[in-house]
Amino acid sequence: MGGIRSILMRMVTNGEEFGLGDAAGVRSGIEPYRIAVPDSDLDDLRLRVQRTRWPDAIPGSQWTYGSAIDVIRPLAEYWADGYEWRRHEAELNEVPQFVTHIDGQRIHFQHVRSAEPGAVPLLLIHGWPGSIAEFRHIVDPLVDPTAHGGDRADAFHVVVPSLPGNGFSGPTSEPGWDALRVAECFDTLMGSLGYNRYCAQGGDWGSMIARHLGILHPERLVGIHLNFLPEFGPGRDDDMDDVSELEAAILARRDDMLANGTGYVAIQSTRPQTLAFGLTDSPVGLLSWIAEKFWTWTDHDGELFDAVSRDDLLTDVSIYWFTGTAGSSARLYYESARTGSIYVPPFRDTPIGVASFPKEALGTRRRWVEAGYDLRHWTDLDRGGHFAAMEEPDLLVNDVREFFRPLRSTRLVAATDGDEVVREAT
Repeated sequence: MGGIRSILMRMVTNGEEFGLGDAAGVRSGIEPYRIAVPDSDLDDLRLRVQRTRWPDAIPGSQWTYGSAIDVIRPLAEYWADGYEWRRHEAELNEVPQFVTHIDGQRIHFQHVRSAEPGAVPLLLIHGWPGSIAEFRHIVDPLVDPTAHGGDRADAFHVVVPSLPGNGFSGPTSEPGWDALRVAECFDTLMGSLGYNRYCAQGGDWGSMIARHLGILHPERLVGIHLNFLPEFGPGRDDDMDDVSELEAAILARRDDMLANGTGYVAIQSTRPQTLAFGLTDSPVGLLSWIAEKFWTWTDHDGELFDAVSRDDLLTDVSIYWFTGTAGSSARLYYESARTGSIYVPPFRDTPIGVASFPKEALGTRRRWVEAGYDLRHWTDLDRGGHFAAMEEPDLLVNDVREFFRPLRSTRLVAATDGDEVVREAT
């Protein structure tokens, strides 16, 4: 986080110095925000964990039936008596963050402007069960590449919103917040910040929302970088021709996920409110619900915390717990299933780049993506899974830089403090 600290040291606390200015700040109702969980909520969490009524488990079954009690119980005990929320809260608060209202919904977002004059806007979109905490190891390298051994020409102004219904955006208060509406909301957010043209990156729901943006507003998207693209074959006779060993492993993992790992989708797409009672009342229930996804979707050989640290996982879960958004975050599945926006058709109006991590739960083949998209960049990584920004932040950052590097000179209109700077195609 050192680079962000140095950037903040060069800033004063008014909107103009954060790059919001009059045009994008006061008139848009954007206000500074700091995370401040009450002490009473920390005490309540500790008490609830200590009073957990633990389920039985078949000895030695581990993750066979779902979450392993031998992992969840010590993790919960650490959450109550070892994990330091205040330290992680302070780290999250080192990143400038704001709240505004768009389409009747409170929207929380981080916004970090680079000190580099050639920086370009980048929208980072998390998924479920992710949060802004997913990106806390990649924001600084993207904003200040020279502090991390990179080239200043790769700098970004970074915007990280909390999905409506998630985290510090708070619960949604009306129906209709599907993936398409979220995409329009985030495009409005970028416009309110003065960014008339921008880059986007996402995995999980972030991938679907970014791709909706590529269809809705191709004139505003420089390009879209994805670390999740559950594309299936175009239905040709040669769909399965020349499958490499790596692709075979990825497709086998995908088939297992579709056969055995979609129960959470079924309930969140049909009965999210029923689920919400348990996840909102029991911190261990919430921890089990989310930790099982990290176990299943990350790259490890049997030890979950080889893929993500205990503290990173618990910071993510804590955001859901302290904001009471387990139920409202699940409604995105319900709303998007009803409107069909959970599916995004292929498109060619916006360039895309793909970082293919080998343990992604729903991976795909390059040739299938090429059949439907303007694919400009593809990287087969040798490690990493679904939560790429947490698992392999350096690999993801490098791939984002590589994809957008040529697009900066050919497609970009960057907004700086509300003024457009047009970069002619070279």
